[in-house]
Amino acid sequence: MASVTISPEYQISIPPEVREKLNIQPGQKLEILVYDGQMHFVPVVPIESLFGLFKDAEIPYEREKQDRLL
Repeated sequence: MASVTISPEYQISIPPEVREKLNIQPGQKLEILVYDGQMHFVPVVPIESLFGLFKDAEIPYEREKQDRLL
């Protein structure tokens, strides 16, 4: 487990092994989630990078038609 120290300016440096594992690049945004007294840093993924992610996914069943009440 990697650890960091908070500077007097409340800044931290992300250790190299964490940056490499998460492929974090300079200038990339991180969301900070606070839950149950813990901070979780989550890399923000640009929506454009998700384009085509599920292009080869198979649809296991066809959506059922729903009868609407008028």
